[in-house]
Amino acid sequence: MPESKLSSAARRNFHTLKKELEAKDGYETKIWREQKDIQVCALDDFREADGMLLGSPTRYGNMTAQMKALIDGTASLWLSGAMEGKPAGVFTSTASTHGGQETTCITMMIPLIHLGMLIVGVPYSTQGMIHTEARGGTPYGASTISGPKGELAPTSEDLAICRVQGKRVAELTKKVRG
Repeated sequence: MPESKLSSAARRNFHTLKKELEAKDGYETKIWREQKDIQVCALDDFREADGMLLGSPTRYGNMTAQMKALIDGTASLWLSGAMEGKPAGVFTSTASTHGGQETTCITMMIPLIHLGMLIVGVPYSTQGMIHTEARGGTPYGASTISGPKGELAPTSEDLAICRVQGKRVAELTKKVRG
């Protein structure tokens, strides 16, 4: 969402946060600088998409507050049925092995089911899904372990699972949405 569409209170909060982050050199500032130019998803993006993959880092076994706020803002789409029959998948990253990968994916799915979307996961027949290493990969959605400060990159196996899920969402979207 362009900054010009924010309320005056939201613009003030945004500018205050921006000044605070620009004055620091910590992890939060590093992440903010890397992501500050990424456009915010809007309801029109949901409405126009034939299918989607939604991702969120894990916060205490749940999606981030920002993702929850975005999804909570879809009431008009729910009332109109605009999302019904659209394929959707979810994915996440966690700081640690037992950081809530599965619960995060599940909590992201619940509102998508309420919206009437078709949930696409990752079957255990996917190569790399059955493993005992400390890494990602759940039937609920692709995942990876990022480390407590985002210092870990996804493994090649985690990325392969991501590609499988992306392909499954794309193929189902093409079948059901044309």
